[in-house]
Amino acid sequence: MTRPIQVTIHTAALQHNYRLLKAHAPQSRAYAVIKANAYGHGLVRTAQALADADGFALLEIEQAQVLRELGFALPILLLEGVFEPSELMICAEQDFRIAVHSELQLQWLEEARLKHPVKICLKLNTGMNRLGFVAERAAELVLRLSRNPNVLSITLMAHFATADEPDKGIDWQLARFQAATANLHLPFTLANSAALIDYPQARGEWVRPGIMLYGSSPFAERSACDLGLRAAMSLTSRIIGVQEISAGDAVGYGASFHAEKPMRIGIVACGYADGYPRHAPTGTPVLVNGQRSQLIGRISMDMLALDLTEIPTAQIGSHVELWGNQLSIDEVAAAAGTISYELMCAIAQRVPVATD
Repeated sequence: MTRPIQVTIHTAALQHNYRLLKAHAPQSRAYAVIKANAYGHGLVRTAQALADADGFALLEIEQAQVLRELGFALPILLLEGVFEPSELMICAEQDFRIAVHSELQLQWLEEARLKHPVKICLKLNTGMNRLGFVAERAAELVLRLSRNPNVLSITLMAHFATADEPDKGIDWQLARFQAATANLHLPFTLANSAALIDYPQARGEWVRPGIMLYGSSPFAERSACDLGLRAAMSLTSRIIGVQEISAGDAVGYGASFHAEKPMRIGIVACGYADGYPRHAPTGTPVLVNGQRSQLIGRISMDMLALDLTEIPTAQIGSHVELWGNQLSIDEVAAAAGTISYELMCAIAQRVPVATD
């Protein structure tokens, strides 16, 4: 018998979520953002599920090459561009679109001798202060790129810092972007998942949805269910041990949890070495045979404990959902003081993956 923990990727949910985001932005094309191994869902698996997408966006040129080798001919955008000059030749040969966000990348592009010109996304910094040129340089940079024979087309690009925070929104960044690019009349890509949903003015020719593809809400105050999204990942396991404890007994490392009354404790084959957050506190929700329970005590490397006191039918072998179709990953993440992105991306290689 194999260890019972498993991740299941729901390909129908991925497809549903992509259709939903397209309905939000019917006039835009959408790059499905599949960076970070498709947010832990598997690069190839997710690309195959979304084979009808308008395009893909990721980071590593090696992963883009894998997709080309598998026959994916759709547009692929490298979100951080190239990391060394030699990669420009590959981009030209395999028709990768590249972000250009630094003076060094501009120089490489000007010095290259490419067989074919490449499509560029000019990254502008409108206040995120992460990557990109100062937005006010847009006209100067577009002129410079337009004179470069290695450049086939230019799309303007920026990223929103607070699209998911209604009290801050995007106006402060969008106004700066629009002022800097008003006379350029170029296509643009601005909208992440939150902006795609809430700000029609940011949708542009291309949108770049990430987290909503995987069935998680980009908003703290609106659930994935409220948005019509479906969970694309379930993390499940089973109870492998049961303990009866008395009032005053402790559970787990550090004896951080003490029972206030007699309790029945279930031990689950899942721990931080599987990717479950070690900092998830007592009270973090979990489902046992479809009934809500909660974690107790500290997460171990390979196991965690939960309360079975009110679930008398639970026993060794009972099904446990850590997150998935019935228990939102967003709720688990909130209880653990993190975000769903981190939970998805943290799943360890040792956890078996199934697809339905």
